[in-house]
Amino acid sequence: MGISARELAAATPAARDRYVDLLRVASLGVVVLGHWLMAAVTADGVGNLLAVVPELQAATWALQVMPVFFFVGGFAHALAHRSRPGYADFLRARLRRLLRPTMVFVAVWGAAALALQTAGADGGLTGVALRLVTQPLWFIGIYLAMVAFTPPLLRAHERYGWGAFAALAGAAAAVDVLRFAAGVPYVEFLNFALVWLAVHQLGFLRADGMIRRPALLAGAGLAGAALLVALGPYPLSMVGMPGEKVSNMAPPTLALLCHGLWLVGAVELLRGPGTRFAARARVWRGVVAANGIAMTAFLWHLTAMLGVYGAVLGLGVRLPAPATAAWWAQLPLRLLAAVAVTALLVAVFRRFEAPSPVPRAGGSGPLAALGITLALLGILGLSMTGLGGLLEGHTATLVAVRVTAPAAIAMALTGWLLVDRPGRTRA
Repeated sequence: MGISARELAAATPAARDRYVDLLRVASLGVVVLGHWLMAAVTADGVGNLLAVVPELQAATWALQVMPVFFFVGGFAHALAHRSRPGYADFLRARLRRLLRPTMVFVAVWGAAALALQTAGADGGLTGVALRLVTQPLWFIGIYLAMVAFTPPLLRAHERYGWGAFAALAGAAAAVDVLRFAAGVPYVEFLNFALVWLAVHQLGFLRADGMIRRPALLAGAGLAGAALLVALGPYPLSMVGMPGEKVSNMAPPTLALLCHGLWLVGAVELLRGPGTRFAARARVWRGVVAANGIAMTAFLWHLTAMLGVYGAVLGLGVRLPAPATAAWWAQLPLRLLAAVAVTALLVAVFRRFEAPSPVPRAGGSGPLAALGITLALLGILGLSMTGLGGLLEGHTATLVAVRVTAPAAIAMALTGWLLVDRPGRTRA
């Protein structure tokens, strides 16, 4: 029998930084809510509310909080690696609760996709779902890269401090210059690593108490993002928009990095009241409970949303046009329905996110490195291909290489098995 959230909360060491855990839960929650809010679903397909109402794109400067999650990840990875310095041990310890629920999600949806396509039932909203449900996996692929690069980047941080962050940020800026000024092909894909690793590096700085002027960080980031959007080729939205020529998200841009600086500075400014809030017994129990299911909820939240819309359309209910008065009036009901279905899916799949037995120490560092590389490439590839067109050999471009969904799944599965190679020894 597992330990309850109440028992885990009561056993929390006094020295634990509870504000970091609160930020982790809150940032993922905002991402999930943002996806639900942006979905402009009609009988013809799924659009983006931000494209229907462009004025709302300014809200992404507060609601695009994925940089906060990656910042928190950097903090946690610094502490974890210092307590478990072996590379293979560190990877296994960090990735078990991430890869297991992810591979279960892929297996369930992969089987469903094959069944639907074999039966010829992959049209309409079902076909859209097969393309959309894997898109959030990009976040997991990037997070895997952050785990993989933690040991060398943590060493760079310990030697150079802010200089290591500046090197990553400067390289990201150089990539944008080569991309927009020189037109160098494919160079922009480097910023999938450079921008997000720079944000991750800020977590190392926080772990060592080196973010001493958060107001300066927030102000510089906000001013930099505003100037880049006003004067450069960068769009206003900090999330991807359908049909746009340039996206701040895919690949990430210098403007998104500045946005990340602003958000990190902002959450650090709120550290005092946030810490006091997280210290409340009831709040902390909620944070502990949410952290135990956060990845499962993230993986399945689009499934829940599309299931709600599919049920409504299946009942013959006509959905109002997005952003109309009727659409806004129905929004609370749609959100409550999505929450309810997500809760059901979490109840079914949460056991795959539960802490697993402690892995045996040791193992091959190179094999672990190969495993995490295959896993992150496979998961990123699957986020781009989706699960539609499995039988037709549908492909998508991962950096400069064409990849199919079956190939991406095979890479992810092989990588997971390599990372988890040593097996379990004790509970």
